[in-house]
Amino acid sequence: MKKIFSLFALIALAFNQVMAQDTVAGAAEEVSKTDGLAKMVGYYLLLFLLLCIFIGIVGKILQVYDLTKKIQGKKEGIKWNNINGLIFAVFLVLGLYGAYWCYTVQGAQILPDAASIHGAKIDSMLNVTLILTTIVFVITHILLFTFAYRYKFNRKKKAYYYPHNNTLEKYWTITPAIVLTILVLMGFFTWRGITNISKSDMASAIQIDVTAHQFAWEVRYAGKDNVAGNKNYKLIGSLNGLNTLGLDLSDKRNYDDLKVSEIVLPVNKSVRFTLGSQDVIHSFYMPDFRVQMNCVPGMATFFQFTPTITTAEMREKTGNPKYNYKLYCAKICGASHYNMQFAVRVVSEKEYKEWIKQQKPIVTEDMKKQYQLAMKDNLAPKNNKIALNN
Repeated sequence: MKKIFSLFALIALAFNQVMAQDTVAGAAEEVSKTDGLAKMVGYYLLLFLLLCIFIGIVGKILQVYDLTKKIQGKKEGIKWNNINGLIFAVFLVLGLYGAYWCYTVQGAQILPDAASIHGAKIDSMLNVTLILTTIVFVITHILLFTFAYRYKFNRKKKAYYYPHNNTLEKYWTITPAIVLTILVLMGFFTWRGITNISKSDMASAIQIDVTAHQFAWEVRYAGKDNVAGNKNYKLIGSLNGLNTLGLDLSDKRNYDDLKVSEIVLPVNKSVRFTLGSQDVIHSFYMPDFRVQMNCVPGMATFFQFTPTITTAEMREKTGNPKYNYKLYCAKICGASHYNMQFAVRVVSEKEYKEWIKQQKPIVTEDMKKQYQLAMKDNLAPKNNKIALNN
């Protein structure tokens, strides 16, 4: 108890210092969103320590009571087996209510309906898995806590020796195996449908090239030819620093590619993303579309899908007029990882065509001039005479 009170005093001192720091910080003009975090953590830590101290004191009182009964010659002071059985029954009710609360309160905070064709399949698979695991969770925990309450220790009862049952072993081995096999096959065929795309479907999709780097996204749309030009990592930073993506300007397909500040997608049209990274592994993550794929340095990865809900429709569904789709990085790629956000909009085909006409080519006139100068320097005759020292 002395150690507990000493620890409590240290925590209280630290909590007072945090409160003082927060008071000073509150006087500043700009207050960070995370300033109240330390205060909140300290508050709940104090509550936890107070609860531990209370439980410790109650335990000591019960121990003294138990010893007093034994001194008086009574064999048993407190019937702990009955108390433990009752606690199990209480925890069964509280636990099931907690699970129900998680489903109703926190379940309402999950993502809205998937805004892509394959996303609906993924959500369906998740729901099937969740229903099955919930049924198993409820049944097993009711049995577990009921048995703990029903068969608590009693000197008048004698346990029945029941070491093994082959039939029972078969049921609880074969049944889960069948269920898990079905779930795995559902996942396999769903993922296969997402990744195995015919060449004609690949070519007809809108081609979008995405390059990740610490800590931003660079996005370009393929031009009228719907083919993105080649890149070369050796060319990154060339043309006096203008060529940030390492575009190979000897590939004429780069000249009609478009640089954009947001991703705009036409509804019900297939889009294909070609993903890459310039430094570390990033993760191309658009949760509303159930899209996630790693961006790996030195190799291209791909993700193709069809959006089905426009931004305006999703705002109506969610009742949030400010709801927006976003592209995030799902890998902790460094200190400013949280900055890797990129706006995404899904619009009608007419709106998309109007928007795409307003976008400018990624290869600027300055880049073309620098490239022409570089080519002239490479083609200029070199003075290869060797100076001889006589």
